[in-house]
Amino acid sequence: MFGEVDMSIAKVVQGLVTGPVPVRFSAFDGSEAGPSDAAVGIEVRSERALSYLATGRHELGLARAYVSGDLEVHGDMYAALTAVNGLQMDQSWSGRYRALRDLGGLKLLNPPPRPPMEARLRGRRHSKERDQAAISHHYDVSNRFYEWLLGPSMAYTCAVFPDAAATLEQAQFAKHDLVARKLDLQPGMRLLDVGCGWGGMVMHAAREYGVKALGVTLSRRQAEWAAKAIADAGLSDLAEVRHMDYRDVPVNHYDAISSIGLTEHIGRAQLPGYFRFLLQRLRYGGRLLNHCITRPDNRDPGRYRRTFINQYVFPDGELEGIGHLIGVMNESGFEIRHEENFREHYALTLTQWSANLERHWAESVEEIGHSRARVWRLYLAGCRLGFERDQVQLHQVLGVRLDGHGASGMPLRPSWP
Repeated sequence: MFGEVDMSIAKVVQGLVTGPVPVRFSAFDGSEAGPSDAAVGIEVRSERALSYLATGRHELGLARAYVSGDLEVHGDMYAALTAVNGLQMDQSWSGRYRALRDLGGLKLLNPPPRPPMEARLRGRRHSKERDQAAISHHYDVSNRFYEWLLGPSMAYTCAVFPDAAATLEQAQFAKHDLVARKLDLQPGMRLLDVGCGWGGMVMHAAREYGVKALGVTLSRRQAEWAAKAIADAGLSDLAEVRHMDYRDVPVNHYDAISSIGLTEHIGRAQLPGYFRFLLQRLRYGGRLLNHCITRPDNRDPGRYRRTFINQYVFPDGELEGIGHLIGVMNESGFEIRHEENFREHYALTLTQWSANLERHWAESVEEIGHSRARVWRLYLAGCRLGFERDQVQLHQVLGVRLDGHGASGMPLRPSWP
């Protein structure tokens, strides 16, 4: 239907752009379009790439084509996404009809098989079993790969940069130390770190503050790595990481709780229960530091199922606006004492992670496979752009559990810089 292709593929793709085109297009039919000196090139390598683009909603088609290797990006991925993000596309039905006709017709609307890297979860969303599978999809990849990606700190959350010249290790130390100071950690105190990753906060609290710290994670590989790191550091008398669901942590009134990068996995409907659960495990006067990615507002849904991030990176992840999160924390019994946004810091963190990935690209491809490595390249660059453009944010919120007389135990002014 629609007849034969009567235009080169590259010209058709370029024709969908209505404004300036700072990208060079090329395709498997030998065609090229766009400025020859463009810093970024996009190559359509197969007809299957066209089918992915025609059938994928939002950015999912582009991601599927790239992850599968049917579409190639020549040049820096961040620069490519910046350029593509700035293109003005013809969204009219007539323009899309012409493009579909010229590229091959209805046969392109037959969806190709989804790349095997896409998450396929079963069961009730945010049940313990499904949450375990969702976490395993992203975190139980390869500890060796994460060592290349994250560096010695093995901290997979937003760093806090004292200044733009700080190294990633300095910034991750600063993040852990800021959390410790906000929680007012003191020798002999007990800290619970939920969603503890590879144990960075647990080890920092034990090593720098003499705190007895327990971390819990749903990733078995994280727990195994952390146990060895704790033993190697001589911190086994103070620090421990367990492979367990936070919902299985028994009632035991901790002096402080840190939740660094876990709230994004909880789900909107479960947030009230999550914060009440943490409140019940905190002594009176104890503090909770919640550190998580958020949306800039609450106008859009917190979860789009058919997106690259949800299908490939964080299945079942949900982001909320900071106002909603603070409201739920407050309604759950916490008095909110401090809040700040580290959006620009996360953009810097992602820049460093991307540089680490490119530095170890060949080893990463060998360790985790070409398709999964391409997922990471696309994910890190896209998230960097999102934080820079205020499409996502990163907030730390400090809450305290008041005693029966309303006493918080907080100083009159913050004790951290």
